[in-house]
Amino acid sequence: MSDKPRKGLDRRDLLVASIATFGAAAALAANGGAANAQDAAASPADPASGAPSGTVYTGDVIQGKKVISALDVNDLEPGKTHLLYFQGVQMPTGQHWYVSVTVAKGAKPGKRAVLVSGVHGDEMSSVHSVQTVMNQLEPAEMSGTVMAVTDVARPAVEGMQRRWPNSGRGIDLIDMNREWPGNENGATAASRHAGLLFNRLLRPNADVAIDFHTGTTGFDVAAFNIASMEVPEIKAMVELYPVGQIFDNHAYPGVLHNAFVDAGIPAFAPEVGAARVLDLEIIALFVEGTMNVLKHHGILAGPMGRTGKDVGVFIGNSAFPVLATQGGFVEHLVKLNDKVEPGQKVAIQRNGFGEVVAEYASSVAGEVAGLRSDVPSEPGNPLAFILYHKATSEGVESYPE
Repeated sequence: MSDKPRKGLDRRDLLVASIATFGAAAALAANGGAANAQDAAASPADPASGAPSGTVYTGDVIQGKKVISALDVNDLEPGKTHLLYFQGVQMPTGQHWYVSVTVAKGAKPGKRAVLVSGVHGDEMSSVHSVQTVMNQLEPAEMSGTVMAVTDVARPAVEGMQRRWPNSGRGIDLIDMNREWPGNENGATAASRHAGLLFNRLLRPNADVAIDFHTGTTGFDVAAFNIASMEVPEIKAMVELYPVGQIFDNHAYPGVLHNAFVDAGIPAFAPEVGAARVLDLEIIALFVEGTMNVLKHHGILAGPMGRTGKDVGVFIGNSAFPVLATQGGFVEHLVKLNDKVEPGQKVAIQRNGFGEVVAEYASSVAGEVAGLRSDVPSEPGNPLAFILYHKATSEGVESYPE
């Protein structure tokens, strides 16, 4: 049978529409009744999501760490660090993807901060940033809780690739940072995994949240934060980072930090340099800023470190993309964080003979926030992003994640 779309609706669209039409109740009855009934018996349900409202242990132990399918950090012993695995969505074999969870539970009550990384599988500096923060915490001296989730998109992390390799009609690569807050009964494993994590692990344990990222494979970025600066609680946190740029924009629908914000939880997204590598110099900036945030909320004591004021942070609300018009080898004429003016050349492109086939200039005044690191480029690839301030920021903005 042909897979050719009919009247603008393909099979996957039809599946999504069908699930939306018949509702989550039918999907639960068909696919998840037994498991959800077991959870419900273990703990009363949260009326907002239907998820258990307390901690649920599955009874499994992996490499000495207990497995949970729901968490309430209030159930954990104070003054200690707890290492757990969260049971995520099932694989095609029926086994589960397990996500690493570290909880530093303070000796005294206080705010709850959630630190997330690994939503994209090629973002290693983001993972290391969160791990470094957690390794510096002393729960016996803390007020409140810091929970870290470091490998959200497990199959993407295992393959060191940006997207979740979903098994549908062959492999379908899904950007998990367009899936939040997810749907426990959604049309893809990635959507269901996001729903499980958001409903049963992340949202119930967060007063504030930080979702760490890097640039994507083949595209390097400066150290910057993505945040909605019109929210006072978010603005106060983002300004505590000694990094050079802030992208003041709501960004794409479906990203994790926006799902937190939509749930009433102040959140933002740091971008910690390039993908696939550990940039220890940039990581140190985000660790310092995150420790400042924890002090700001009273979770940690002690003096603040450097902030955005100390580095002259540049704030823009739009990222202008410079797109390749030719195929060929790219040579940049600017560096990350460089200031540029309208009409300034930022890159050239050569063919296989070394002849210049294209020259590229910025159309705006701003700072370089991202540069393509893969030298060969097809037409249409972003070569650079210029962070700048637009008088009126409208609609969805591209940015160099």
